[in-house]
Amino acid sequence: MTNPKSAPKSAKSAHSRRDFLRGTATASAGLVVAFYLPPKARAAPPPAAKPALPTPNAYLRVGPDDLVYVTLSKVEMGQGAWTALAMLVADELDADWSKVKVQHSPPGAAYVHTAFGIQITGGSSSTWSEFMRYRQVGAMARDMLVRAAAARWKTDARKLHTDNGFVIKPGKKEEKLSYGALALDAEKLTPPKDVKLKDPKDWKLIGKRIKRLDSPEKTTGRAQFGLDVQFPGLRTALVARSPVFGGKVKSFDDAAARAIKGVENVVQVPSGVAVIAQHFWAAKLGRDALKIDWDLGPGESLDSAALLASYRAAAQTAGAKALETGDVTAGLTGAAKTLVAEYDAPFLAHAPMEPLNCTVKIDGGAMEIWTGTQAPTFDVGAAAAISGVPPEKITLHTPFLGGGFGRRGNPRADFVSEAVFVAKAAGVPVKTVWTREDDIRGGFYRPAFLHRAEVGLGADGMPVAWRSTSVGQSIAAGTFLEGFMVHGGVDATSVEGIVDNPYFTSTPAVHASLHTPASPVPVLFWRSVGHTHTAFAMESVVDELAHAAGKDPLAYREALLAKHPRQLKALQLAAAKAGWGTPPPPGRARGLAVHESFRTIVAECAEVSVDGDGRIRVHKVTVAVDCGLAVNPLGIEAQVQSAIVYGLSAALRGEITFAKGRVQQSNFHDYQPLRLHEMPEVAVHLIPSDAPMGGIGEPATPPIAPAVANAVFALTQQRLRSLPLRLA
Repeated sequence: MTNPKSAPKSAKSAHSRRDFLRGTATASAGLVVAFYLPPKARAAPPPAAKPALPTPNAYLRVGPDDLVYVTLSKVEMGQGAWTALAMLVADELDADWSKVKVQHSPPGAAYVHTAFGIQITGGSSSTWSEFMRYRQVGAMARDMLVRAAAARWKTDARKLHTDNGFVIKPGKKEEKLSYGALALDAEKLTPPKDVKLKDPKDWKLIGKRIKRLDSPEKTTGRAQFGLDVQFPGLRTALVARSPVFGGKVKSFDDAAARAIKGVENVVQVPSGVAVIAQHFWAAKLGRDALKIDWDLGPGESLDSAALLASYRAAAQTAGAKALETGDVTAGLTGAAKTLVAEYDAPFLAHAPMEPLNCTVKIDGGAMEIWTGTQAPTFDVGAAAAISGVPPEKITLHTPFLGGGFGRRGNPRADFVSEAVFVAKAAGVPVKTVWTREDDIRGGFYRPAFLHRAEVGLGADGMPVAWRSTSVGQSIAAGTFLEGFMVHGGVDATSVEGIVDNPYFTSTPAVHASLHTPASPVPVLFWRSVGHTHTAFAMESVVDELAHAAGKDPLAYREALLAKHPRQLKALQLAAAKAGWGTPPPPGRARGLAVHESFRTIVAECAEVSVDGDGRIRVHKVTVAVDCGLAVNPLGIEAQVQSAIVYGLSAALRGEITFAKGRVQQSNFHDYQPLRLHEMPEVAVHLIPSDAPMGGIGEPATPPIAPAVANAVFALTQQRLRSLPLRLA
């Protein structure tokens, strides 16, 4: 990982193509290849597409030491981008995989996301968004190295080939030159205007099970995270924030705090009162000693039970229309049988293993920031607005992220903004640290939601009319995202997984609507966003419909998915591999769920038991995944396992509750993740697919809660409609 003192500087967006190449080449003393943003990246072209090469976007360096340095426009937060994206470059380059090194990019226009137009890592998009252009840069570098070798040997470049980091000249006495030996010559050549990418049959890395490049650093402790940043003169700050969202400081007494050894300063910032000290514990003790008089505001009345009751009341009426086909009222009136069910999900914290932190150094008219961030564009923009330092004078260093799950990709740039305010007020370099209690009690959350379904069944037991009413906060409201994510009062993230649900294509009449109540609780993207609660509701309701119709849950879904072959295939594979239709071990039952999110289809079959105290135990989860091309199957398996343990933690235990405006949870003792001994066996089956590539970091999270709930019903005949899942 890049040392904070030697982290790369941000490239100025105003550089011309020539300046960009010259500048990076000079800095790296090796071959630098700019690669380009496909104009139709938003449409996520399949691997066969050949996009144009208009604008520099990122770079690769082949050094004279034979090392191949890949700079990523995405950050590594555990999802495997460090490895998967490097594989794309290395395969087309014919590089020696053992010599590939990776580093995060600096902020800048050169590294914006192909679909989102900003520099961000999220939406399970790291691999598909970069698939073409990372391969292109490898192919471009290979072309330049071969031409450099041809000039050296005075031969036709078409007679040469490459393998494992060498350009090879065949003949009676084979000759070869390493990429490092050719790097300085190659960098002087003009990049090709077009490149031919490898035929998939010739791939040596793509599609293979490749171990992660970042594992050695992380297992030995060499990896650098934001909390590890340290340099002479750096101070640590902790901020006392309002115990109630929306609260403000009326006054404070810092005498006791300043008396703590190591405390150097106490300053008020927009988010509260910051104690700045020589080290963490002094700052922590100093903050504990503060006496603050808060104006708590209306947020003090917030109560979880009352909030849910208000959601239930709202769900009795139609909200803003999100989807409508046919006449639902007539369909429900004429139905042979009607099912009405409400499903609810609580607020959830992200709780990444590495608590939030951000180091800021303001020096004259320049600023340096060290933080694990998913969204440099948000952070640099916010830092510039707060400090008055122009964006081009701000250098943002990105170490590894100790988990993100959306928390470190906040459009409001909350923890970075706060750190800039603290450093500006303190006048010294400061690392602002959030304790885990700070983030769980005062951070941003997955919004609480309630979904009401009224479904009419025909004489054959199949749905003829479906009314869906959802109630929950908007993530986009109040941010710059609102303008293109909220239409007609409907936040797309609130109803994703409902309005695009494949079951609705088999239902003649559908009406989906949304209520979006305001709340002082700040909400944010959480791993798989709206799908976390919509999948729970939809897959649980379908299971209820199957039982109401007296049909097997698998057979019922098969009938509904007849026009959706990818979903059907995934569902059938997961069921077959789990042994659906055969008796499970004594005391256990199985439940199914299938859901598409981020263009990936995941079907899961959970095998569960319930002990004498009513505790639910998940023993095995069988998973079928259709994500299009699988770049690194080993990485995909790891992400599926990760998504399931994350989803199970929420399904079985996760909830943020409020009483008198205050969050009742604080750390891992009362906001518990799944423990190691509770982790089920997870069997992952990848489906060969020529569908456009989808994401993999999030899609396995949504199906796990309904799969478990459906299994519990099969075992106990108790239908659990609230998360976390608890037996009466």
